[in-house]
Amino acid sequence: MTKVKKLMIPAAIIIFTVIISQIIIKNPPQNNRGKGAKSAEMSVEILTLKPQSYQVMLTSFGTVRPRTESKLVAQASGQIIDVSPQFREGGFFEKGDVLVILDDRDHQAEVKINQSSLMSAKQGLLEEQARAEQASVDWQRLGRGKKPGALVLRKPQLAAAQAQVLSAQAKLEKAQLVLERSQVIAPYAGRILKKHVDLGQVVANNTQLADIYAVDYVEIRLPINNKDLDLVVLPEEYRHSNKASVGANADTFSEAKVTLNSTLIGEQRWQGRIVRTEGAIDAISQQLYIIAQIDNSYEVNNAQTSPVKIGQYVTADITGKVIENALVIPNSAIYQGSYVYIVEDSAKGSVLKRREVTIRWQNKQDAIISAGLVLGQQLVLTPLGQVSSGTHVKIAGGVTRQKSINQKRANKQSANSSINKRAGRQVRLEKRAKELGITVSELKDRRKKSRLAEGK
Repeated sequence: MTKVKKLMIPAAIIIFTVIISQIIIKNPPQNNRGKGAKSAEMSVEILTLKPQSYQVMLTSFGTVRPRTESKLVAQASGQIIDVSPQFREGGFFEKGDVLVILDDRDHQAEVKINQSSLMSAKQGLLEEQARAEQASVDWQRLGRGKKPGALVLRKPQLAAAQAQVLSAQAKLEKAQLVLERSQVIAPYAGRILKKHVDLGQVVANNTQLADIYAVDYVEIRLPINNKDLDLVVLPEEYRHSNKASVGANADTFSEAKVTLNSTLIGEQRWQGRIVRTEGAIDAISQQLYIIAQIDNSYEVNNAQTSPVKIGQYVTADITGKVIENALVIPNSAIYQGSYVYIVEDSAKGSVLKRREVTIRWQNKQDAIISAGLVLGQQLVLTPLGQVSSGTHVKIAGGVTRQKSINQKRANKQSANSSINKRAGRQVRLEKRAKELGITVSELKDRRKKSRLAEGK
């Protein structure tokens, strides 16, 4: 009985397994899975490309240097007995100011000696003239009827006496000139850069007294990238021409403005103008340099914390040409400096397309495209990274973003126009002040008082 039970249990398990297997085979599971979900489309912002007028603003840099820099030297010898209070580093002086006075007693004595020599020479000339006249009278008394020779009339002796007078006169004038030079006179309105002598020091002829420079205006040498030369007005000079020319007229030249900035002592800004172009390419940088000029840079100006310093490093914003019908896009839309993405319509919807572009010019915000894009295309502004062409996208907020970018660009153009207007007003004020022989600050005060008087 026990053996039968042992055989029945495995048999029952096998039978049960076979039955279950048949049920499963005859009733397979139904596949209720639907179609895969459609992949989400990428949402991008776009900018419709339109032509516009764009004011190019170039950037450069340089150091301030004087218009004229000289070495002030003594043209006489002697001990320094007096110096001007302005004869010090940083001191200002005007043309004709006496900067240094030398002990002139030796030179006064030399003048007197030469005066005495001149008087003696004149006396000798008078005596020789009298002898020549007497010789002529004596010859006539002899009555020989012949024309007297030069020696008879003492003409060589008379010429020698005249030469003695001329020599003595020249020596006196030279001594007087040396006496005048015992006072060292400022050759122009300027400033002391460095002085080399002081009170009590004995100097000789041609001793260097100080380094000085003119203060009527300063210059800044600015390099321009070769690819940007056609975007800025270059004032050029031509042979047999008295003023700079840009191939059109002087008015075009006057529009070449530049704003110079420095952070040496707070935020400082000066309005200048481009006055000339150098005549050679720099041998080291292989770039062309233009010269910017700041007029009256040392006048009192409440807008500045300190006057400009020689050797000061400045950055320059140069007003370039206005590009008409320019194709301008933001730099953020350019990838690796060579390509952009645009949106094109297809039968299946909007898709991305990659376009290689050629950049004519760019700054920190914008780029002017010369090839690769056409007007009316929809430029992708949303950062994408590495995306394949043909990717389906949908446009979101394109019009709003486009208006925002156009508004920012319009605001920037308006700011540049405002800067140019302020620079023009400053130039007119400086010109009027120069005509009246006063400073710009004094002219502003006069106009302010006049307006107050009219208000009363």
